[in-house]
Amino acid sequence: MDNRFGEMKIFLRVVESGSFSEAARLSMTTPSTVSKLIGRVENRLGVRLVERSTRRLSVTPEGLAYYDRAQALIAELDDMEGFLSKKTVQLTGTVRINASVAFGTLALEPLLPPFWDAYPDIVVDLSLSDEMTDLYLDRTDIAFRVGKLQDSSLTARHLGSVPRLIVGAPDYLERFGRPETVDDLEHHRCLGFNFRRAAPVWPLQERGRIVDRIVQGPLLANNGETVRRAAIRGAGLARLAEYHVREDLAAGRLVEVLTESGTRDEEEIHALYQGGKQVPQRIRVFLDFVVPRLQASLRPLAENL
Repeated sequence: MDNRFGEMKIFLRVVESGSFSEAARLSMTTPSTVSKLIGRVENRLGVRLVERSTRRLSVTPEGLAYYDRAQALIAELDDMEGFLSKKTVQLTGTVRINASVAFGTLALEPLLPPFWDAYPDIVVDLSLSDEMTDLYLDRTDIAFRVGKLQDSSLTARHLGSVPRLIVGAPDYLERFGRPETVDDLEHHRCLGFNFRRAAPVWPLQERGRIVDRIVQGPLLANNGETVRRAAIRGAGLARLAEYHVREDLAAGRLVEVLTESGTRDEEEIHALYQGGKQVPQRIRVFLDFVVPRLQASLRPLAENL
């Protein structure tokens, strides 16, 4: 009997779980059965889908292409059956998400409990890092990105704009003085980042245009949360997203500086994912749930600034 959709589902579980044994457990079968099934698919296609070793399992480029098409086909089948049956399907599975530390902590995590109220059987695998990740290599379903998008085949849903502020602790400003002009930053400790895409510059507005100003300081960190905590402790000035320091500003732990110099710049936030309209239902319902709520939470910021 031809059971290609069943084979596709097993292969998706192998890729998403990273092992034959875990895919077998999820499919209620044995690792040897899963291995034989994947071998049968590879023999039929004439290509290697996964590379096996005693230490790890890796997906080949052909395997990634098969994974993407299999996801789309299964999603289309699920949609068709759901439409024809007119029944509510109990959604299950895992949604793998990547976001920056600050955005994930402050914006995404509060939305998870109400999401689980609506979809209790969907597992959210949330990884927080300010480093850019490769959705294919890291098997990520959705990535939330702050900043300019690179050209890619990924689908993007716009969430809003993020104002970035220059802030410092009252104690730091008392010791080192409050900068009154952009040029004053040359004499201040400016906290920065060490990940690959970071540069020791702050894009600041000068005479109606954005100019990259070189800054330096005692700290280079791989995430905004470390920079925020260091700024609160008086280590220096920080340039961070408004939503990241909103509570600190309200509580007086941090103070915005250079407010009259027009130094605020904005970065866009997007949700990126693969597959366009042909995405699995578990990914679609997560996006449909969180995107409008994130857009609503960001909209007042843009209107009030």
